[in-house]
Amino acid sequence: MTTSQKTAEKSGERIAKVMARAGLCSRRDAERWIADGRVSVNGRVLETPAHTVTADDAIKVDGHPLPAKEPTRLWLYHKPRGLVTSARDEKGRDTVFQKLPAELPRLVSVGRLDINTEGLLLLTNDGGLARTLELPATGWTRRYKVRAFGRMPGDALEQLAKGMTVEGVRYGPVQATVDRGESGGGPQNLWMTLALQEGKNREIKVLLNALGLEVSRLIRLSYGPFQLGDLPSGTVKEVKSHVLREQLGKSLIEQSAAFFPKRNHASGTAEKPNGAPRPPRKKPKHAHRRRSP
Repeated sequence: MTTSQKTAEKSGERIAKVMARAGLCSRRDAERWIADGRVSVNGRVLETPAHTVTADDAIKVDGHPLPAKEPTRLWLYHKPRGLVTSARDEKGRDTVFQKLPAELPRLVSVGRLDINTEGLLLLTNDGGLARTLELPATGWTRRYKVRAFGRMPGDALEQLAKGMTVEGVRYGPVQATVDRGESGGGPQNLWMTLALQEGKNREIKVLLNALGLEVSRLIRLSYGPFQLGDLPSGTVKEVKSHVLREQLGKSLIEQSAAFFPKRNHASGTAEKPNGAPRPPRKKPKHAHRRRSP
């Protein structure tokens, strides 16, 4: 257990956050469950999610003890075009989470991809990790392959590298190379590779449109140290626990309060706390995350 986790458990955390970290539901769902009178702490039914609990409190959902905290896990998913990266869609379109294997636990996405953007999407069972990895301050680069058409100014790559302001919104530096086609000259089809760290809503399309280019295909190739590689479209692959720990490093594990159980060196297995049976689910399994380019 990390220093930040020990501190949080001693000082207390919001009940909705604790429920989410146990892998039971999202924070939003936890707040709804509390409003519905389904959650009790030390025998008292909660009426508001504005309640702090510690490791010493007895939390029950629908009369069942809260399950033990699940180890932090991460999956690589090759998102196809045409899927919405959200738990629910008001227009009734297919979502990423509807297409995932049924045996996976409740997952949240690290950022989001537009419906017509394809490529690497990170999925995790740990909302704290997802929020940490989305932050520009984390410093993880997102790399994209882009197909676009139009007349691109000769200094377009320099403009991107310096950062641009479009309709009053400031976008940070983007490292770009032209893989096929040339900057300058008449309208043409271009293939480009772009690398950025911010991930504002529709950032790549907004920037290239401001440079006179219309994006016709956008593929995320990597997110930080994790690569799309040859992962087939529509498939998901879990990152091994020891690889995830190594790639996150001590700092990000501390910041996100990611949970990696200590290993029993005698048996080679992870030591898991004794968990109680999981209460039955009555709400949607997946959470809503912020949009990335």
